[in-house]
Amino acid sequence: MIQVRDDIRNIAIIAHVDHGKTTLVDGMLKQAKVFREGAHTEERILDSNALERERGITILAKNTAVTWGGVKINIVDTPGHADFGGEVERVLNMVDGALLLIDAVEGPMPQTRFVLRKALALGLRVIVVINKIDRPHARVEEALNETFDLFVELGASDKQADFPVVYAVGLTGVAGYNPDDIAEDLTPLFETILQEIPAPEVDPDAKPQLLVTTLEYDNYKGQIGIGRLHSGSLRRGMPVARITPQGEKYNGRLEYVFTFHNLAKQEVEEVEAGDILAFAGFDVIGISDTITDPDATEGLPPISVEEPTVRMTFGVNTSPFAGREGKTGWGTSRRLRERLDNETRSNVALRVQDGETPEKFIVSGRGELHLGILIEPMRREGYEFEVSKPEVIFRYDAEADETLEPVEEVHIEVADDLAGIVFELLGARRGRMTNMQSENGTTYITYLVPTRFLIGFQSQFVRATSGMGQMHTLFHSYEPVLLYEAPTRQFGSLIADQLGTSTAYALVELQQRGTFFIGPAVEVYEGMVIGEHIRTEDLAVNVAKAKHLTNHRAKPSETTDGLTPARNMSLDDCIEFLAEDELLEVTPTNLRLRKRILDNHERLKEVKRKKTLVAS
Repeated sequence: MIQVRDDIRNIAIIAHVDHGKTTLVDGMLKQAKVFREGAHTEERILDSNALERERGITILAKNTAVTWGGVKINIVDTPGHADFGGEVERVLNMVDGALLLIDAVEGPMPQTRFVLRKALALGLRVIVVINKIDRPHARVEEALNETFDLFVELGASDKQADFPVVYAVGLTGVAGYNPDDIAEDLTPLFETILQEIPAPEVDPDAKPQLLVTTLEYDNYKGQIGIGRLHSGSLRRGMPVARITPQGEKYNGRLEYVFTFHNLAKQEVEEVEAGDILAFAGFDVIGISDTITDPDATEGLPPISVEEPTVRMTFGVNTSPFAGREGKTGWGTSRRLRERLDNETRSNVALRVQDGETPEKFIVSGRGELHLGILIEPMRREGYEFEVSKPEVIFRYDAEADETLEPVEEVHIEVADDLAGIVFELLGARRGRMTNMQSENGTTYITYLVPTRFLIGFQSQFVRATSGMGQMHTLFHSYEPVLLYEAPTRQFGSLIADQLGTSTAYALVELQQRGTFFIGPAVEVYEGMVIGEHIRTEDLAVNVAKAKHLTNHRAKPSETTDGLTPARNMSLDDCIEFLAEDELLEVTPTNLRLRKRILDNHERLKEVKRKKTLVAS
């Protein structure tokens, strides 16, 4: 018999990047007395991943729970970036409602559209929170009107479009029903959650059914699965079955059962339907697996995730410095394959396939950032490997008998006097303008651009607008392939022509040739990319050249006088810089750009051969 559990609410917090999701959760945790009085707490408590703290964005969905007025509120903090949409699509299956945060100055942004569309499609009850209303130039009324327009545009039902609104300042932990009448804490927000978010409707007497949506690993308890219990109950020690999305069935026993309380998992004996829980007992657990009664024959419908649009080739490091900086034995193809396969078990938007040779693997994801966030943890763990330039994934439409390519919706925000530069840049990349408006000296432009024309565009856009422009991209659709070549890099590469150590003397002599990525006393090898040439073609140079010794001792400063500091290349910069014939060598301590063919003479022969083929 169906029952309503009034003692639980399950909500997700969704928003565009940097609209204050994690900060608002901080305030909710503090006011629910999660921490003892006077205890020191960090900002963005749920962004526990080192990479999240460095980049200031949420990458992984997190679970926590607070108790307010005797009701347990399970909270899921979700990423705001579309590249991590797989995380959002997974966790929205666990909740009955969502808090949609809107920045009072910026209003709904591109990724607001993405996460809201997912929530509305699942029929979730959405509470709109107009956040940061204390900011200068806050447009509270306009932001609310724009949000309503977005609901209508995304096909919200009449009930969904009649959403409750709360006004808040997440940083100071205050909220109110009216922007001019803010309470001293978040009580209005908690009250709205209890009133508006529906309580779970469950059948406590049915067989237990849980869909695994998140995975964790514990050194003592092993693989841990997290999900919402839709019916029945689960007890520690009870026999259960694990049914995979492919229909395979494995019997086992629950060794541990946890529920979420404040910032920790709490071990319990039994969990009733409607709650979000974690469990352990199976050596292998996968996303979309169903945990149910041993007599059951069918699992719950698996989580559907949008297909990847960009791929890169990961391979064993083949540079002359291979094996020097990573953990011993961690650079083999077996280790690399094992690590990538493990990632796909929790990262549902990622795909891994075998490459042309046993040492290469094709890794597909949602975008350059999605794949970059995979590379960074791997190098920190001690792996060393090489990756290729990102490329888009084409799709064949059998009905229309044509090849399709992914197209991105690009939202740009620049000062009015920089709009002309944007028109020129995106016009050259075959962008189609769909909307443009100007407000208070700022121009807002929307384009549709094929994904392959946008690869490597971010850094060019930042340079052209002197860092003053904002750009957000969102997957739009698949369209017939444009019969144009994707734009290549404007400038060539400076390449080391021999093995050695760079010297200040050589760098000073050569710096008029371009911009260097390395400074003095850096080990280089033949074929290593060490800078950007001022011309379109590549140039091999000797950066290990030393000054002839004489019996005259020079001042130490004379060796570096006039030397321009090297350009510091981050992982994202390196991925954007890559050309078709280049690879990025990734190790725990270094990122090195290099040519696929290291030998200068062999590479020149290959360039001539390609030119001959094109001419013929």
